[in-house]
Amino acid sequence: MQKNWISLGLMSGTSGDGVDASIIKTDGINSFELIKNKYSEYDPEIYKDIHTLKEKIQKIDDLELYKKEINILERKITIFHAKLIEKLNINSGTVIGFHGQTIYHNPKEKISKQLGNGKLLNQLIKRNVVFDFRRNDILNGGEGAPLTPIFHQLLSKQNKMKLPVCFLNLGGISNITIVKNNDNFSELISKDIGPGNCLIDSWVRKNSNQKFDRNGKLASIGKNNEIIFEQAQELYMNRNNKKQLSFDTNDFDISFARGLNLEDGAATLTDFTASIIGEEISQLLKETETNIKNILVCGGGRKNSVFLKKIKEYSSFKFNIKLVDDYGIDGDFIESQAFAFLAIRSILKLPISFPGTTNCNKPCTGGELIKY
Repeated sequence: MQKNWISLGLMSGTSGDGVDASIIKTDGINSFELIKNKYSEYDPEIYKDIHTLKEKIQKIDDLELYKKEINILERKITIFHAKLIEKLNINSGTVIGFHGQTIYHNPKEKISKQLGNGKLLNQLIKRNVVFDFRRNDILNGGEGAPLTPIFHQLLSKQNKMKLPVCFLNLGGISNITIVKNNDNFSELISKDIGPGNCLIDSWVRKNSNQKFDRNGKLASIGKNNEIIFEQAQELYMNRNNKKQLSFDTNDFDISFARGLNLEDGAATLTDFTASIIGEEISQLLKETETNIKNILVCGGGRKNSVFLKKIKEYSSFKFNIKLVDDYGIDGDFIESQAFAFLAIRSILKLPISFPGTTNCNKPCTGGELIKY
């Protein structure tokens, strides 16, 4: 079997705004070299359809109820990916790691549904495609997420980061990875820790013509409504799924902020989200007894300086918040690079998730290969 592979990772996050694409060269084990990153924004129609459909699908039965709409959108998304791949002009031996667009995630029901037809993409682009990365982990008792920790570990190794190190990914959902040892997967610790940008984005999307709060400008103008904030915190603390280790954006809603103006709603939701993240980070650092000084932030939320400041304020632990970009790593493309890496591990039948990262009962391989 070949030693080095060229792989293209395609990732569309829970914000549903577009596709991150990363081409890398890797052995799938302990080396990777970045060749190219590219972002492609979804057409307005696809963007609107994703968010409309996600709001309709609140339970597993809805996947059947809205099957026709799901199939139509899945085809559109797959064709969008195919056109993007065509523009990248990759060579014929490139492996495609195709994540797709998460539309429903519920590990208790043994399901994580991503829109993206691997077989159709394979026919359209005439390349080997690896997709459906989360299923095997869930079938083995795992949460199906997060799947990037093994790549975070590789990043810490290649960039000679001082251990232990903590990665905080602020996508639609926030998750955390603690790397204690660069060579031992069993010491990796990771979990989703709550909402990331999803509540703030949803509020801004529904109350303005913007998609998100750029650099926290709205939150900085608005005022946190203390009564609503405290009620939201109480509801969150008393929720039924306290032991849940992974989240879907549909696990959270913004109804408690009804009646607030645009800026005050953004401020209240920013404070609420930051309070959850700050508390969860503190709790995890306390439980793991790790002497971590730096939290390295990646994902879209790292561009919101107001949000980052609030996370630090709401944490009982003292730490520095740094951007992964400080290490010469583009924080927008870590997940697309990760799925390029995971695609090669999938082909090599190497594990991509572990008991400490997804709560699976054993190290698990993942992804389905469609050969061309």
